[in-house]
Amino acid sequence: MSLSGKVVLITGSSRGIGKATALRLASEGASIVINYISNEASANSLVEQIGSDRALAVQADASNLSDLDRLVETTVAKFGKIDILIPNAGILPMADLEHTTEANFDKTYDLMVKGPYFLAQKAAKHIPSGGRIIFISTGVTVVSNIAPTYLLYASAKGAVEQMARVMAKDLARKGILVNAVAPGPTTTELFLEGKSEQVLGAVANLSPFGRVGEPEDIASVMAFMCGKDSSWMSGQILRVNGAMA
Repeated sequence: MSLSGKVVLITGSSRGIGKATALRLASEGASIVINYISNEASANSLVEQIGSDRALAVQADASNLSDLDRLVETTVAKFGKIDILIPNAGILPMADLEHTTEANFDKTYDLMVKGPYFLAQKAAKHIPSGGRIIFISTGVTVVSNIAPTYLLYASAKGAVEQMARVMAKDLARKGILVNAVAPGPTTTELFLEGKSEQVLGAVANLSPFGRVGEPEDIASVMAFMCGKDSSWMSGQILRVNGAMA
């Protein structure tokens, strides 16, 4: 598979799944716009690894519409288009109904629902026919034994899945494919934070393979979704969770 000549914009790509995806797609020949909010060193390191001719780091708050305008404009100014948009930036709030505040509700939905929605709106003007928008959901939306503290996170990601399904019908008129990838537990900093070895072991045992995912596992699926072999997939939620229930 070759992504030579393709331009990929990934929010939240200085670490975790976004970083792994940036490196994987760059290895397939794509030019990458790396968005970060605070980790400038990691973003610049990625640019060095990929090469400044094919990579650009842009600091922007993925929940702020003015910043998203600047992110899209900067991308188009350098590369002329956006072939693939991956709104990846996210947080992992842990709050059940009783402990959800208006402030953390707004922060979560601004970053994980409003941001991706309007970034897609802004980027779609520059995505040619055959382009892709790939949202990031989570396996939490379909797990039956999920803890109540995932309520806020799961509800936001549920909105993302509906966004992908309906936006696919909207943007089909422009020839743009819209899907979502829903990882199960994956060894990102976000997921690992605050979890003991005992908890991580228990999560790993939920999979018949006896492990949790690695960012590279998700990046491999993202590469498939970006390539020509996925050209008849749109409006789909692709679960990538190691057969976890």
